[in-house]
Amino acid sequence: MNEPKLILGIDPGLNITGYGIVDVSGPTPQLVEAGVLRSKRRDDLSLRLKSIHDGLVDVLSSFDCHAIAIEELYSHYDRPTTAIMMGHARGVLYLAAGQNGLPIHPYAATQVKIMLTGNGRAGKQQVQQAITRHLNLSVVPDPPDVADALAIALCHFYLSQRPASLT
Repeated sequence: MNEPKLILGIDPGLNITGYGIVDVSGPTPQLVEAGVLRSKRRDDLSLRLKSIHDGLVDVLSSFDCHAIAIEELYSHYDRPTTAIMMGHARGVLYLAAGQNGLPIHPYAATQVKIMLTGNGRAGKQQVQQAITRHLNLSVVPDPPDVADALAIALCHFYLSQRPASLT
Protein backbone atom coordinates (compact mmCIF):
# COMPACT_ATOMS: atom_id res chain seq x y z
CA MET A 1 0.00 0.00 0.00
CA ASN A 2 1.21 3.51 -0.82
CA GLU A 3 2.19 5.87 1.97
CA PRO A 4 -0.49 8.59 2.28
CA LYS A 5 0.17 11.76 0.33
CA LEU A 6 -1.97 14.47 1.85
CA ILE A 7 -3.02 17.79 0.37
CA LEU A 8 -4.59 20.39 2.63
CA GLY A 9 -7.05 22.77 0.99
CA ILE A 10 -7.97 26.01 2.71
CA ASP A 11 -10.87 28.40 2.13
CA PRO A 12 -9.66 31.38 4.18
CA GLY A 13 -11.96 33.63 6.12
CA LEU A 14 -11.77 35.77 9.20
CA ASN A 15 -14.94 34.32 10.75
CA ILE A 16 -14.80 30.82 9.30
CA THR A 17 -11.84 29.19 7.60
CA GLY A 18 -12.73 25.93 5.92
CA TYR A 19 -10.13 23.20 5.60
CA GLY A 20 -10.07 19.81 3.95
CA ILE A 21 -7.43 17.13 3.69
CA VAL A 22 -7.42 14.63 0.85
CA ASP A 23 -5.19 11.59 0.40
CA VAL A 24 -4.06 11.43 -3.23
CA SER A 25 -1.76 8.40 -2.95
CA GLY A 26 -4.31 5.91 -4.30
CA PRO A 27 -6.16 5.59 -7.58
CA THR A 28 -8.76 8.17 -6.51
CA PRO A 29 -8.58 11.00 -3.99
CA GLN A 30 -10.02 10.16 -0.56
CA LEU A 31 -11.33 12.43 2.17
CA VAL A 32 -9.18 12.26 5.30
CA GLU A 33 -10.45 15.15 7.45
CA ALA A 34 -12.43 18.32 6.98
CA GLY A 35 -13.71 21.05 9.22
CA VAL A 36 -13.66 24.72 10.06
CA LEU A 37 -11.49 27.04 12.11
CA ARG A 38 -13.59 29.73 13.77
CA SER A 39 -12.76 33.02 15.37
CA LYS A 40 -15.05 34.98 17.64
CA ARG A 41 -16.47 38.11 16.02
CA ARG A 42 -16.44 40.00 19.30
CA ASP A 43 -12.72 39.38 19.88
CA ASP A 44 -10.00 41.85 19.02
CA LEU A 45 -8.49 41.29 15.55
CA SER A 46 -5.20 40.07 17.04
CA LEU A 47 -7.02 37.36 19.02
CA ARG A 48 -9.04 36.34 15.98
CA LEU A 49 -5.91 35.97 13.88
CA LYS A 50 -4.16 34.03 16.64
CA SER A 51 -7.14 31.68 16.79
CA ILE A 52 -6.95 30.99 13.05
CA HIS A 53 -3.17 30.51 13.20
CA ASP A 54 -3.36 28.19 16.20
CA GLY A 55 -6.14 26.17 14.58
CA LEU A 56 -4.08 25.57 11.45
CA VAL A 57 -1.01 24.71 13.52
CA ASP A 58 -3.13 22.07 15.30
CA VAL A 59 -4.27 20.61 11.98
CA LEU A 60 -0.72 20.56 10.63
CA SER A 61 0.59 18.87 13.77
CA SER A 62 -2.04 16.13 13.42
CA PHE A 63 -1.48 15.33 9.74
CA ASP A 64 1.64 14.93 7.61
CA CYS A 65 0.53 17.17 4.74
CA HIS A 66 2.76 17.47 1.67
CA ALA A 67 1.22 20.61 0.19
CA ILE A 68 -1.27 23.32 0.98
CA ALA A 69 -3.62 24.85 -1.58
CA ILE A 70 -5.44 28.06 -0.73
CA GLU A 71 -7.95 30.32 -2.41
CA GLU A 72 -6.37 33.44 -3.87
CA LEU A 73 -7.36 36.80 -2.50
CA TYR A 74 -10.29 38.27 -4.38
CA SER A 75 -11.42 41.83 -3.94
CA HIS A 76 -14.61 43.43 -5.13
CA TYR A 77 -14.29 47.17 -5.57
CA ASP A 78 -17.41 47.72 -3.42
CA ARG A 79 -15.83 45.95 -0.43
CA PRO A 80 -12.13 46.81 -0.06
CA THR A 81 -12.27 46.32 3.72
CA THR A 82 -13.32 42.71 3.23
CA ALA A 83 -10.23 42.09 1.09
CA ILE A 84 -7.99 43.69 3.71
CA MET A 85 -9.46 41.54 6.48
CA MET A 86 -9.13 38.44 4.31
CA GLY A 87 -5.51 39.39 3.68
CA HIS A 88 -4.89 39.35 7.43
CA ALA A 89 -6.39 35.86 7.72
CA ARG A 90 -4.40 34.58 4.75
CA GLY A 91 -1.23 36.05 6.25
CA VAL A 92 -1.46 33.98 9.42
CA LEU A 93 -2.29 30.88 7.37
CA TYR A 94 0.82 31.48 5.27
CA LEU A 95 2.81 31.96 8.47
CA ALA A 96 1.65 28.61 9.88
CA ALA A 97 2.54 26.90 6.61
CA GLY A 98 5.97 28.54 6.54
CA GLN A 99 6.64 27.53 10.13
CA ASN A 100 6.01 23.94 9.03
CA GLY A 101 8.12 24.23 5.87
CA LEU A 102 5.14 23.62 3.59
CA PRO A 103 4.64 25.27 0.22
CA ILE A 104 1.35 27.05 -0.44
CA HIS A 105 -0.23 26.97 -3.87
CA PRO A 106 -2.84 29.71 -4.48
CA TYR A 107 -5.76 29.22 -6.87
CA ALA A 108 -8.41 31.65 -8.07
CA ALA A 109 -11.95 30.71 -7.07
CA THR A 110 -13.01 30.69 -10.73
CA GLN A 111 -10.18 28.30 -11.61
CA VAL A 112 -11.23 25.93 -8.82
CA LYS A 113 -14.88 26.05 -9.89
CA ILE A 114 -14.01 25.40 -13.54
CA MET A 115 -11.83 22.45 -12.56
CA LEU A 116 -14.50 20.84 -10.37
CA THR A 117 -17.78 21.84 -12.03
CA GLY A 118 -16.88 23.11 -15.49
CA ASN A 119 -18.40 26.48 -14.60
CA GLY A 120 -16.31 29.34 -13.21
CA ARG A 121 -19.44 30.96 -11.77
CA ALA A 122 -20.78 27.83 -10.07
CA GLY A 123 -22.71 28.44 -6.88
CA LYS A 124 -22.02 26.99 -3.45
CA GLN A 125 -24.48 24.12 -3.95
CA GLN A 126 -22.88 23.15 -7.28
CA VAL A 127 -19.45 23.01 -5.63
CA GLN A 128 -20.85 20.96 -2.74
CA GLN A 129 -22.44 18.49 -5.18
CA ALA A 130 -19.23 18.27 -7.23
CA ILE A 131 -17.18 17.50 -4.13
CA THR A 132 -19.69 14.84 -3.11
CA ARG A 133 -19.19 13.17 -6.51
CA HIS A 134 -15.41 13.61 -6.77
CA LEU A 135 -14.79 12.17 -3.31
CA ASN A 136 -17.64 9.62 -3.46
CA LEU A 137 -19.18 10.96 -0.26
CA SER A 138 -22.52 9.83 1.14
CA VAL A 139 -23.35 13.30 2.48
CA VAL A 140 -22.81 16.78 1.09
CA PRO A 141 -19.98 18.65 2.86
CA ASP A 142 -21.37 21.38 5.05
CA PRO A 143 -20.82 24.25 5.69
CA PRO A 144 -19.93 25.36 2.15
CA ASP A 145 -16.52 26.55 3.41
CA VAL A 146 -15.56 22.89 3.88
CA ALA A 147 -16.64 21.99 0.34
CA ASP A 148 -14.69 24.97 -1.00
CA ALA A 149 -11.57 23.88 0.88
CA LEU A 150 -11.88 20.34 -0.49
CA ALA A 151 -12.40 21.76 -3.98
CA ILE A 152 -9.20 23.79 -3.65
CA ALA A 153 -7.26 20.69 -2.55
CA LEU A 154 -8.64 18.67 -5.48
CA CYS A 155 -7.91 21.49 -7.92
CA HIS A 156 -4.27 21.44 -6.81
CA PHE A 157 -4.14 17.67 -7.20
CA TYR A 158 -5.71 17.67 -10.67
CA LEU A 159 -3.51 20.49 -11.92
CA SER A 160 -0.38 18.86 -10.50
CA GLN A 161 -1.17 15.76 -12.58
CA ARG A 162 -1.02 17.69 -15.85
CA PRO A 163 2.15 17.57 -17.91
CA ALA A 164 4.16 20.79 -17.58
CA SER A 165 3.56 21.58 -21.25
CA LEU A 166 -0.19 21.92 -20.57
CA THR A 167 -0.02 24.15 -17.50
